Amino acid sequence: MRRLFLLSTCLLLIACGGGSADTVCDVDYWDGTVGTCLPEGWNIIDQETLLQRGVPEETIVAFQIEESVSGQFPTVAITKERLPYPVSPQDYSLASIRSVEVMEGYELVDSKDFRVAGEDVSLHIFTAQPIEGEPRRRFFQVSTAIDDTGFTATAVSPVSITNDLENDMMLILENLFFTAPVEEKK
Repeated sequence: MRRLFLLSTCLLLIACGGGSADTVCDVDYWDGTVGTCLPEGWNIIDQETLLQRGVPEETIVAFQIEESVSGQFPTVAITKERLPYPVSPQDYSLASIRSVEVMEGYELVDSKDFRVAGEDVSLHIFTAQPIEGEPRRRFFQVSTAIDDTGFTATAVSPVSITNDLENDMMLILENLFFTAPVEEKK
């Protein structure tokens, strides 16, 4: 059920709102809980703004592209949930996949082995139309667990996107981390 909550979060953000020609890290992001690398043209939507937009409090941060794509603003949202007991990253990843397979219009596009924060999990790519009357969308979702905390990052976009936009979203997902970065000594 929480996964559907996350998807609703992303859908709220994608409607509220391109891709870059070269997908490279423009901004390093770290908020004390989650970090990643953002390509040029992506904005940080902090938790306070998310709450003002009616997004569930499990969403700790979101990143949104500056320019609309087919009238939508592709978004990557990250949620955090406390688990009743520690779960392995792979088990949490598989549970996350199972939880969204019941969505209206769910169709698997691809599932790939993926690494997040040094752990083997799955990247789940699918299309769905979770809200009646809204357009069908493409989702790139990856979940992992650290001890008794689960994290899910979901990128949402129109179904048809450019390779550049897909590369932007994948850069964000591929660079996720959940421990403080080590500062380089000068």
